[in-house]
Amino acid sequence: MAKNFKKSKQSAPTQNSVVSRLEFLPTCREDMIERGIEELDILLIGGDAYVDHPSFGIAIIGRVLENCGYTVGIIAQPDWKNPESLKIMGRPKIGIGITSGNLDSMVNIYTAGRRFRKDDAFSENGETGKRPPHALTVYTQLAKQAFPGVKIVIGGLEASLRRVAHYDYWQDKIRPSVLVDSKADILCFGMGERTMPEIFRRLVNNEPLRGIPGTAVFLGKKEAETFDTSNYLELPSYEEHLVNKKALLDSTITVESQMNSIGGEPLFQRYGDRILLIERPAMPLSSDELDAMHALPFAKKVHPMYKGRVPAFETVKDSVMAVRGCPGGCAFCGLVTHQGRHVMSRSEESIINEITQMAKSPDFKGTISDIGGAAGNIYGSTTDTKICAKCKRASCLFPKICPNYHCDGLRVLELLRKVRAIEGVKHVYINSGIRLDLALRQKELFREIVQHHVSGHMKVAPEHLSDDVLRLMRKNPSCEFYQIKELFEKESKACGKEQYLIPLFISNFPGCTAEDMKIVDDFLSQNKWSLQQVQDYIPLPMTMGAAMYYSGLAPDGSEIHVNRGLAERRPQIEVLKKRRSGEGKNRQFFSKNKKNYRK
Repeated sequence: MAKNFKKSKQSAPTQNSVVSRLEFLPTCREDMIERGIEELDILLIGGDAYVDHPSFGIAIIGRVLENCGYTVGIIAQPDWKNPESLKIMGRPKIGIGITSGNLDSMVNIYTAGRRFRKDDAFSENGETGKRPPHALTVYTQLAKQAFPGVKIVIGGLEASLRRVAHYDYWQDKIRPSVLVDSKADILCFGMGERTMPEIFRRLVNNEPLRGIPGTAVFLGKKEAETFDTSNYLELPSYEEHLVNKKALLDSTITVESQMNSIGGEPLFQRYGDRILLIERPAMPLSSDELDAMHALPFAKKVHPMYKGRVPAFETVKDSVMAVRGCPGGCAFCGLVTHQGRHVMSRSEESIINEITQMAKSPDFKGTISDIGGAAGNIYGSTTDTKICAKCKRASCLFPKICPNYHCDGLRVLELLRKVRAIEGVKHVYINSGIRLDLALRQKELFREIVQHHVSGHMKVAPEHLSDDVLRLMRKNPSCEFYQIKELFEKESKACGKEQYLIPLFISNFPGCTAEDMKIVDDFLSQNKWSLQQVQDYIPLPMTMGAAMYYSGLAPDGSEIHVNRGLAERRPQIEVLKKRRSGEGKNRQFFSKNKKNYRK
């Protein structure tokens, strides 16, 4: 795939300098005229404000498709009650791609308490109401009204999390695959840089949309009757999900076992007399391909149609994405479902070139806010892919670190030292958080991070302190957090800095009892700790945590305690809430350093 990317000079991320619409993909007819485009090949529709930056999915796919030679336009946050809002650039020749945005639309709109969120970080000035619930389905229906007969591809995180029958926490019911709900022509799951060009290539050549890695298609009754499913693993049917809660657990176990893009097998799921086919995941981009993707001509700015600011861009505009994928496979997280377990790292040259360009921008203040991805200490991870091809594990790190997974931290260490030496760079911070289990095996890297790359506080995610709950979360024992805490304090003292850990704890995870939560409360009380990060558990679709929440069963089939409804959940929420607002030994530090701390 790398050979399909044309080498482009990286543009520097700016926010306040003059911004030209020509730096972006077309968003209206005037933009098309200015570029000499009479008709779009592909129209992309998204639920986020348009930010042309490689941290935003629609921008990535737009630039990749443009690089393949297509004319591409983007409509961001259309009026989802009016089909006319999609017609501003005319009918596309080849097809339409739809995403709800960087988050599942229900997560974006609703809290764990099923109430409306007060802001939307992916909209101008954080304004809410810019996207509908179940946005993929709503946008697809809107596009069908606006452009009858045009082929529609749905993708992005919401498509990845909802590609099979799943539990929707906010509606408290089982929903079919979003492909079935939306009636799109094909679903793309995963990051899409390989899959989307192949889908549109086949549409151009009028070839069948079957067998493309990273896709799902829904067979009609007649085709389903004759389709040979012998090479596919069967998931419990949609109808079985409706009558048997354990079906969701069984389905999730099977899906997780086949998420391996190297050795995973395709799946199928019955819906009455029709069949949903889910192909194996697409192969992740190689290091060279990641470099080439990041070198595409992103404006790295918010589109000038917006007069205000997009909060989500503020958090990434001075950061650098170094890796793709996550080895963790935590039961509450949907990242592996979308990006995969295989950690792929950009080259040092690519990252340093990007930061060098950033440092030349008049808007750059000298601080790199983050270099990372799923975590700040997984860059440079390596595995033997021949061994990975046979793997059915849900995590490379749990219950023990796989002997085939290697990450000693030395490549991270070397990268950070080179970045610190770039002219114009004053500070380099790691704000992605770090994997505690890896950090304990990366003592030299951890020491250097504490000495040079902590902005007064370091984010860590123990998630809990009860070992029983941690096992259900697929997190390693609580002793690792205590060891990291001790090591962090020791290294901070050694370099003469007043620094603090910012731990994240989750309440109401399935299996967490009042006694389990008391362990967290006692620790916080004994250490007089005032929390800056708290989270009440949200069951994300197609994660093991959601299957446990819905079924009331652990992965081994044993019954577990589950708090349902706000009345049952409130006591654990209050444990963390009182610690967030209560007095603690680190409260004074945070009150005088608010500008340095990102919620």
